[in-house]
Amino acid sequence: MANHLKEEHSPYLQQHADNPVDWYPWGEEAFQKARDEHKPVFLSIGYSSCHWCHVMEHESFQDDKTAKILNTYFVSIKVDREERPDIDKHFQSVYQLMNGRPGGWPTSIFLTEDLKPFYSATYIPDEPKYGMMSFSSLLEVIADKYKNDKKVLVSEADKILKHLNPKESKIQATKLDESIMARVLKQAEQLFDSKEGGFNKAPKFPQASTLELLLDLYRITDEKEALNMSVQSLSSMARGGLRDLVEGGFCRYSTDNEWLVPHFEKMTYDNALLASVYLQAYHVTHNTFYKDVAFETLDFMLEKMKENELFYSASDADTEGVEGKYFVYTYEKALKSFSKAGIPPKAQTKLAETLHITPQGNFEGKNIVRVDDPAHLDIPYYQEALAALRKQRKEKRVYPFIDTKVIVSWNAMMVTSLFQAGRVEKKYLKQAKKSLDRLLDTMYLNAQLFHSVLIGKKPKIHAFLEDYAYLGEALIEAYESTLDETYLIIATKLANNAIEKYYQHGKWKFSRGEFETDADIYDSSYPSSVATMVSLLHSLSSLVDTVYKKFVFKTLEIHSYDVMRQPVSTPKMTRMVIRYLKDDIIIKARQDLLIPHIAQRDTITYPYTFFKNDTNDGFMLCNSNSCFGHEKDFKGIVERVEKRRHD
Repeated sequence: MANHLKEEHSPYLQQHADNPVDWYPWGEEAFQKARDEHKPVFLSIGYSSCHWCHVMEHESFQDDKTAKILNTYFVSIKVDREERPDIDKHFQSVYQLMNGRPGGWPTSIFLTEDLKPFYSATYIPDEPKYGMMSFSSLLEVIADKYKNDKKVLVSEADKILKHLNPKESKIQATKLDESIMARVLKQAEQLFDSKEGGFNKAPKFPQASTLELLLDLYRITDEKEALNMSVQSLSSMARGGLRDLVEGGFCRYSTDNEWLVPHFEKMTYDNALLASVYLQAYHVTHNTFYKDVAFETLDFMLEKMKENELFYSASDADTEGVEGKYFVYTYEKALKSFSKAGIPPKAQTKLAETLHITPQGNFEGKNIVRVDDPAHLDIPYYQEALAALRKQRKEKRVYPFIDTKVIVSWNAMMVTSLFQAGRVEKKYLKQAKKSLDRLLDTMYLNAQLFHSVLIGKKPKIHAFLEDYAYLGEALIEAYESTLDETYLIIATKLANNAIEKYYQHGKWKFSRGEFETDADIYDSSYPSSVATMVSLLHSLSSLVDTVYKKFVFKTLEIHSYDVMRQPVSTPKMTRMVIRYLKDDIIIKARQDLLIPHIAQRDTITYPYTFFKNDTNDGFMLCNSNSCFGHEKDFKGIVERVEKRRHD
C-alpha cells in the first residue's frame, strides 16, 4: 500500500512511495500529525543516485519490523535534497553543529514535535556495526526517551538552535591584491597529486573549478606549472574509470587515487562543468584530444539524459541493487563481444590488454574499461571493441535508474557548456538555443523563476540563489555566442531579482522563506552560488551598466579575509577576485563586424574578454570603466589585447 509520497513529483520520493514506512513529504500535514499525536519526527534526507541512501532503504525502510516501530512512535518525513536544497542546507548545518564534522547522505535527523532537532546521524546500519547501535534499537531508545524524558531532549534542542543562529560577528576585511595568484598556485602545488593528477587523496573529485582557475592563471601569467597541473589532471581523469570510455560521460568521483574505481553515478553538473573545462584546455593547448572528450561528454548527455530539450539530474550507481553492475565486464564476456563483432582472435588479446581487461579483473573480479594514454590510441579495432562493449550493455543490461527531475541551475550549466561548444561546432549552438528557450519557457513563468520540475508537470518550488546565478551566466554565454540582446535583457532582470531577494550589504542568502540559509563562498559539488552571482554581475557591469560593479566589490570585500588567506579553498571566488583586479576587456563593434569573429573570442589568450554590440566604426577596446584603443580590423584589436596582457 502506497504511503503519503505517492502524489509527489520527485523521482527520489517516488522510489519510497511503496515502502512500509508511512512516509510524509515535508509539509504541514506531517507537522500537524506530530503535534496532534505528540510524536517526534524522523527526517530522512537523500537523493536518487546516493548509494548509501539505497542501502538504508533496503535494510531498514523496506523492513516491516523497522517500519512498524517508525509508524507507531514517529512521524516520518522524506526529503529529496536536490528538490529542496534549502532544507538540506539547514540540516547539514545542524549535523555539523551537533557532530563537529560535515555530514553526508542519507542524513537522518530526529526532531521534536515542534521541529527542534535533538539527534543527528547519516547512514545508520540495520545491525550493530561501525561502533553504532542498529537503527531499530536507536528508534526504540529515542521513542522511550521522548516519552519519559522529553524535557531533556527539548532542552538539548533549544541549545542547538541557539548555537545555530549566532550573533553577527565582526567582518574581517583585507586588501584584495594580485598576491592571490602566487598564493593559490603555491597552495595548489601542495595539494597536487604529481603522479595521478587531481588534488588531495582518495576519494578524489574532479574539482572542475580548481582546474578552470589554473587555466586562467596560465593564460594571465604564463606560469607553466598552472597549465601542467590542469592538463595532467584532465588527461589522467580521461583514462577510464571516472570517465566511462564505453558510452561517454563522467562519474561523480573516484574511490582511489588513480581515477580507476568510481562511484558510478553520473551527475548533470559534473558532466556540464567538465565538458566546459576540457573545451578550455583545448583552446589553451590546441590539443584536439581535450575537445574530443568535451564533445563525447556532451553527446552522452544529449543521448542518455535529455528529454524535450531539457536535462535530467542524474543516473544511478546501482543496477538491480548492485553497484556498478551496468558498467563492468568479465574477461570472458568482453572477449565474446569482440568475437561477435568480427574482431580477429589475435587482435582480441591485444585489445583486452590495452583496455585493462584481464581474467582477474580490476574491480571485484570484473573489469572497468581503461587505457594508459587516452590521447594516443593507435591500435587496430579499438573503436570496434568499444562499440561491441556498448552493444553488450544495450542488449543485455538494465540501464541504471535515471532521476528525471529537471533542475534549473544544473540545466543552465549544460546550456553554458553547449554554447561554448557551439563556438567550435555549430550543431551544439543549435541545441544550446533550443535548451535555453525551453528552460525559460518551462521554469521562468510570469517573471517568477522556479527551481525544479518533472517534465510535463507544473513547477511548484521557487528558485534559490544558485538558479538565478547559473541561469544568468548561461544567458551571458548565449549573448556572447549570438550577440542577441534579448539574452542580456533577461540576464539583467534575473540579476535584479536576485539582488532584491538575496543580497544585503555584501552578503548573500541562498534561500529565504521557510528556511533562510546563507550562501557559501566555498565550492562543493559545484561552484559556489555567491561566486557564480558575482561572475554574472561582473559581466553585466561590463556589458550593461557599471552600477553592478559595486555589488561585485562589496561581496568580494566582505569575504576578502577568507579568500585571500586560503584561495585554493574557494576556486571560483578566487577567479572572481583575479577578474575584478585585472578587469574585463570588452571588444566593441557593430554586430555585423563582430559576428564573423565569435568563434575566435575563445582563442584570445586573456580569459576575461567579451564582445559587445556598439555603433562605432571599426573595433573599440575597452575595460569596464573606459575605452582605450581603436583599430580598423579585428586582427589589430587581438594584437592590442595580446600586447596589453604582457605589459
